[in-house]
Amino acid sequence: MEEVVNKLRKNKQTIATMESCTGGAVANAITNIEGASDIFRFGAVTYATASKIKMGVSQDIIEKYSVYSMETANEMSRNISLFAQSDYGVGITGKLLRADKNNLFGKDDIVYISIYRKKNNDYINSIVQATENTREKNKEKIVKEIQVLLQKELS
Repeated sequence: MEEVVNKLRKNKQTIATMESCTGGAVANAITNIEGASDIFRFGAVTYATASKIKMGVSQDIIEKYSVYSMETANEMSRNISLFAQSDYGVGITGKLLRADKNNLFGKDDIVYISIYRKKNNDYINSIVQATENTREKNKEKIVKEIQVLLQKELS
């Protein structure tokens, strides 16, 4: 993430995250870099659906598409960007090889990533399949995908 942090700093841009299944892993990767306080505005771990709604995610979107959907990830990324007044917002939702007894919708190995770009009012989207044998390794895989997406965006 060092390259991402440095490019954001150089561009005088900021970022915020709203994470579910990654539990703050993206915020952690960003804040592990010296000087991240210049660009990192806010990190929210919204593991519970109610927490997503408290942070501005539309309950109607969740009910229509499920908490595990690109539509929800887009709501997460946009709302965290607006909340933190950041140039970029990252939203992540999905399942890491575990069924959710409260929400059986969707596959148990799909993670939805959304990066909201305030200047364009649009999204960069990606889907990652959780194929690693541990939650930790799947989180690392997701963080790497976000790093690659941000590096491409900022280059």
